Formats: sequence, C-alpha cells, structure tokens
Amino acid sequence: MGELKILIWIILGIIYIISRVRKKTAADAVPKPTDDYREDKPVTFEELLKEIQAAKAPKETPKPVFDSPVNYDDNVKEEAESLEKTDYSYRNQDSIYETYEKAKQEAFHRPSMEETLKLENTIVRFGQFKGYEHQEVPSFALQYGKDLQNPANFKKAFILSEILSRRF
Repeated sequence: MGELKILIWIILGIIYIISRVRKKTAADAVPKPTDDYREDKPVTFEELLKEIQAAKAPKETPKPVFDSPVNYDDNVKEEAESLEKTDYSYRNQDSIYETYEKAKQEAFHRPSMEETLKLENTIVRFGQFKGYEHQEVPSFALQYGKDLQNPANFKKAFILSEILSRRF
C-alpha cells in the first residue's frame, strides 16, 4: 500500500514538471509587441511623411518669461528683529499667579483639618486586610509524617509502606 502511494506521488510530480515546461515554451513562442509593431492597420505614406518631418524639425525650447527685475534690498531693515519677547512677564500675563495668591489668602479664613476632624466620623475597621495575608499551608510530606507518628493511624502507615516498598 505504501509503495502505491509513493508511485502516485512520483507520477504527479512528473506530470507537473511536463506541464510547466510546455507552458514556458508556449510563452516563448508568442511574439512580443514593440513600439513599431501595429496590429490595427498598415501605415500610410502620409503618416510616414509626417513622422519624418517631425523628427527633422528642431524642437523649440520654451524661453523663460521674466517679469521686471525685483530688488530685494529695498525693504531690508538695518538690523533683523528678534522673535523672542524679552519684556514678557509671567506674573502679569498668566492667571496662575492670581489663582495662587487668591487661594493663599482664602486659606486663612477656612478651618484647618484638625479643626474639622472629629473622632466620631472616623470609620475604624479592624481586620479588614486579613484576607490579603499569606497563610502557610503545610506540605503533604509534613502531614504524612505527623500521621505516621500517631499509633492510631497504623493502617495508613501499613498501606503507605506497601506502596513505597519495591518488590522487584
């Protein structure tokens, strides 16, 4: 059965290679169209004459059009202006300082935290984070060790010794 599968795959591979070679030779046999190749109609004498005359005539290069000359030195100032504002004052321009000064003045009229805090309003909950504490879980070996030390668990010790002892 395995030899039949291999034989089928080999035959399919050979057929594929032959089909690729045939397609390649068929594509090489078709002539590729060029610029001179016209499939629609033959060229007339008048068309040929126009093409020859167009090739002989020198091509006219467009002349650049110049406006009146511009003198850029006319509007130049003596010294270039600086783009940086040197007279800019943050205290005069921004409202941040006004807000800060206003809040600072109002702070003296408001009651402080110590004055507003009352012990009766404080919520006290003890043990609310006990669920997040890490609890030690004893290992299985430690549990079995304690069970084997107890004489009441003789049955469990006997079964465990039978499981762990090698017979062969």
